[in-house]
Order: sequence, then C-alpha cells, then structure tokens
Amino acid sequence: MARVYLSLGSNLEPRRYLSAAIAALRERFGAITVSPAYRSKSVGFDGADFVNLAVGLDTELSPEALNDWLHALEDRHGRRRDVPRYSDRTLDIDIVFYDALVLDGPWHLQIPRKELQHAFVLRPIADIAPAFRHPLGGLSMAELWAAFPAEHEPLTVEPLPD
Repeated sequence: MARVYLSLGSNLEPRRYLSAAIAALRERFGAITVSPAYRSKSVGFDGADFVNLAVGLDTELSPEALNDWLHALEDRHGRRRDVPRYSDRTLDIDIVFYDALVLDGPWHLQIPRKELQHAFVLRPIADIAPAFRHPLGGLSMAELWAAFPAEHEPLTVEPLPD
C-alpha cells in the first residue's frame, strides 16, 4: 500500500463537486484524511475563485492506475478536457505525493506536483501531513509552509458540508 496525498480543487459549484469527490474517494479507498478547504484566486487565468483541499489515502493502485481513476472521477463530474488547461472547472484532482516517488510521466502525471509551490496546494497538505517530507528537498510540509510567503497568496477557510 502506498500513502498518497491528493490536491482537489473546483471553481464551478465547489461545495457540490468537492463534496461529491470526497464521497467517491471514501467509497473507493475507505478511510481518508481530509484537510480544511481554502478559497483562493484562480492561478494562470482570470476566473472565479477556487476552493481547494487535500486528501490523504492509502492505495494499492499504481500511480498511473490511480491517475486514470481520478481522471474518470473528474469526467463523471463534468470536467471538460476540450477547453484550455487553465480554465474554470468543476473538479480538478492531482496526485501531489505518492509515497516518496519521483515521476515525470505522461498526461501531466508529475509526482511531486510543481503546484506545491502555491499556497492552495501546500497549506492543505501541511494541515494533514505536517511531518511528511518532500522526496526531493527533504523538508517537511510544516517547514515548507512556515517558510512560505503566505501574504502573496492569501487563503480563506471555506466550510464544506460534511
């Protein structure tokens, strides 16, 4: 079993789609750890604010099989792939960490994700896995978050229904 940390985001009906994704992840993987959700400005395009959170789970799936399963989950919830990559979306789920694996694969399967440089990915993972160490730099998520210039990417807590 591998310990995996995912980043989930939405800027189109985020409460609906993030809640549905969490339910689907629980149904497939059992016990999961869910971070608080945070609202932030969209990055890479001019769009509605995003709500992001992180999920920790254990899986027997390979990174490629997990990525395929997550893409299918996005698709079931209306994720469009016929629009620019940086655009509004119902659901965006990325594998940020897969144990200590480092992978640069096809279909944007990049582990660890470079988006960890953004508050909306780093903060939620630091909330649920503060002691987890980045496989390349060796710093813990708590150390990375403590060094992050949070004032450059403000986040506000966004309550989600249980």
